[in-house]
Amino acid sequence: MTNQVLIIGGYGRIGSSVARDLANYTNSEITITGRKAKVNLQEFSISGVKYLALDLADKERVKNIINSYNKSSENLVIHCAGPFHNRDANVLKNCIEAGLNYVDISDCRDFTCKALEYSEAAQNAGVTAIINTGIFPGISNSLSRQSVEQFDEPEEIHLSYLVGGSGGAGVTVMRTTFLGLQNDFEAWINGKWQSVKPYSDRQVIEFPPPYGKIGVYWFDMPESLTLANSFPVKTVTTKFGSFPNFYNHLTWITAHLFPVSLLKNSGVIEFLSQVSYKMTQVTDKYSGTGVVIKVEVIGKKSGAKDNFCSSIIYEDTATVTGMGTGGIAELILSKKLNKPGVWSVENSLSTELFEEVMQSRGFVKNYGNKSVVYQSLN
Repeated sequence: MTNQVLIIGGYGRIGSSVARDLANYTNSEITITGRKAKVNLQEFSISGVKYLALDLADKERVKNIINSYNKSSENLVIHCAGPFHNRDANVLKNCIEAGLNYVDISDCRDFTCKALEYSEAAQNAGVTAIINTGIFPGISNSLSRQSVEQFDEPEEIHLSYLVGGSGGAGVTVMRTTFLGLQNDFEAWINGKWQSVKPYSDRQVIEFPPPYGKIGVYWFDMPESLTLANSFPVKTVTTKFGSFPNFYNHLTWITAHLFPVSLLKNSGVIEFLSQVSYKMTQVTDKYSGTGVVIKVEVIGKKSGAKDNFCSSIIYEDTATVTGMGTGGIAELILSKKLNKPGVWSVENSLSTELFEEVMQSRGFVKNYGNKSVVYQSLN
């Protein structure tokens, strides 16, 4: 029987990257959705993909479409319709009720909390639901797990993300960035939750070559919540930066000098997102759209304090996001990953399976002194 995969929001940059990865690594019948009534599927250069017009605001139609898929471990729904700041967990709820496995690319703490509330229901229904997949969160969670496993007593997890321009993604990513500047958030620091202002406390990080030393800033990510609950550590930091560096200055100004009323105005968010996206269409030609993640874990091994770093480098953020999500989807479809409930990546994907996915997609591990870097040979 051929696997059936429904990718909600699959017509966007990230969703289409997920579809492309699945087409390359699985024998699946793939249907992508978008809000447009008609699209040109030739733009995708993915053979056999079907298109379905779907607006998530039409909850009855969403439910009916999900219910039209047979209850089977052979079928899967992948939710790629961000920004997730504006989403409820209705798609997940419908999947659980229909008995369909579920994956999403959510990157918002509030959505993560909503999704995790359905864990018991998913477990009772025999549904495997993996949230926060992609590159960050997603691959970043697996890098964290891998680093934590090097220690007898892990104490601190420090995640640093760096993206070139648009990252090869669409305007939705810009909306996500500006939405993330609206509110202070809670971070797990020294064994307690503390309030942090977004895009504050610049820290210069030594990234693997060719990036070198670049500044990153506090940014609210689901990892700050899930990793703190998954591992017995005292601190989890999540810091983000972009290049060219002037984007960091513009984002800092927006976060610290714009009135809160402006940042919470949907019209202003849309304006800033559209302008920023148009700027990256120029600068992407010079900066590229690559991504690098560095995860440093500090802890005790054999009674001595030590550190270990796991990193990944890739030339296009949107493409590797598709690999992160597509890899987990492939594992679910092949039944190598079967864990009923709602789970973040570090709680569902073993390091062994993570490395299997990365290797199959052309990544090699380069070891250094207390470090490993994943780089693509393709």
